[in-house]
Amino acid sequence: MPFTTFHFGPALLFGLLLFRYLDLPTFLVSNVILDVEPFLILYLGLSGPLHGPFHSYTLGALVALGTALGMLLMKPITRPVMSLFQLRQESTPKRIFVTALLGIYLHVTLDAFLYPEMRLLYPLQFNPLLDLVSSGSVYLFCSLSFFPGLALYAYKLLRSLRK
Repeated sequence: MPFTTFHFGPALLFGLLLFRYLDLPTFLVSNVILDVEPFLILYLGLSGPLHGPFHSYTLGALVALGTALGMLLMKPITRPVMSLFQLRQESTPKRIFVTALLGIYLHVTLDAFLYPEMRLLYPLQFNPLLDLVSSGSVYLFCSLSFFPGLALYAYKLLRSLRK
């Protein structure tokens, strides 16, 4: 989705549902970082598909690696921000790497239902997920999943304030 804000809904929902297992800041960032690719193509007027080789499970893994490294470096910043939102987490490097990969793969999977130019196992030229689910359903899911994610955050916030 070139409008990367659609990815925040599922990222928030799944990130909070799996809060015990995932690093939430890494999951949020990794769910949107792939859309730097279509942004640069549009902004710089480059030729090629909007959802190019990095929107794949193969090269997306490289993006996940870079994202994880960046998030490890950002830990001194993300930790106080998470505390501010009453979402304290202790994350290991392994958890951050796995979370980045899962976030990238969720992004790729959601986009794969929509875009014929995507190659899930780049350089192989196929996308078996294309049109398995209607684009309206994908956009609706992404839009509406923000609200249960927000409700889940409110629940976690109330629980943490009671302690």
